[in-house]
Amino acid sequence: MDNNEVNGEELDNIIVLNDENGNEVQFEFLDLIELDQEEYVVLLPVVEEGEEDEGEVVILKVEDTDSEDEETYVSIDDEATLNKVFEIFKDKFKDEFNFDED
Repeated sequence: MDNNEVNGEELDNIIVLNDENGNEVQFEFLDLIELDQEEYVVLLPVVEEGEEDEGEVVILKVEDTDSEDEETYVSIDDEATLNKVFEIFKDKFKDEFNFDED
């Protein structure tokens, strides 16, 4: 199976990140959101066939590096910021996704 193919569908917006254990994890890039002069990416973990899909997005802060071609994504500890970014995302995509209000 091609790295950019999941369940028979070709995806061109897949990015691969390394988790805290150095394992590669594939994500589908959903959106880039600006808030308070900062940028945040909204990602959806790619689920392999046979795995259970929880449908939870991952929101990470974009940080520049010394290289023009590279950026770093870092986790966000501030719950208020996470909620603001997620609310913007939900508003932008309310017609494309069904959001659980849990």
